[in-house]
Amino acid sequence: MPRISFPSPETMNAEQRAVYDDIVSGPRARLVGPLKAALHNPALADRWQKMGALLRFGTSIPPRHSELVILVAARRWNSQLEWAIHAQAAQAAGLPQMVIDALCACQPPLFADAADAHVYEYARQLQQHGNVDEEVYQRVLGLYGEAGIVELGAILGYYTMVAMTLNVHQIPVPEEYAEPRLQVATQQGRPQLADLPPGQLSQVKEPLS
Repeated sequence: MPRISFPSPETMNAEQRAVYDDIVSGPRARLVGPLKAALHNPALADRWQKMGALLRFGTSIPPRHSELVILVAARRWNSQLEWAIHAQAAQAAGLPQMVIDALCACQPPLFADAADAHVYEYARQLQQHGNVDEEVYQRVLGLYGEAGIVELGAILGYYTMVAMTLNVHQIPVPEEYAEPRLQVATQQGRPQLADLPPGQLSQVKEPLS
């Protein structure tokens, strides 16, 4: 059960309803996840959903790599709903199922595409350590340029905020999303952040310059 109430269209005030109508008429098409909680502050919800729409649908990063970065955030923070939504989106965007499965299990993902490996390592190091090695930074900079590398960091930061919001308010996963669920390690009864191992390259295809 969630820890927080969710405004419904019938109980929303005028400010909440205006934001709700904007959300459901946009690319999301429905109100789901952290925006349910954010609607308690309509101004926050409005800015939140606009930033989220920009970072998911309006950057120069292709969906395959955007969704890969989101999965890193979801797995690191053990966010069940974020994982459920974006594992499906990542598969639809062309990320190999074997990579998705490895991330789900916190096992080293095996990459056939070097660009996938570079983006994963950038996101993994940033989540695990709060920064990235120079070599990793330069590889991703070579892929996407300065605007793109800023966008990747922003995507990762935004979906970290999403994961934290989903976790702290215990926002449930809708029944429409299938297993598997993320396994969460605990220590002294408390959930621990997931450790994400470095990936491995197999039959490397360097990205086109």
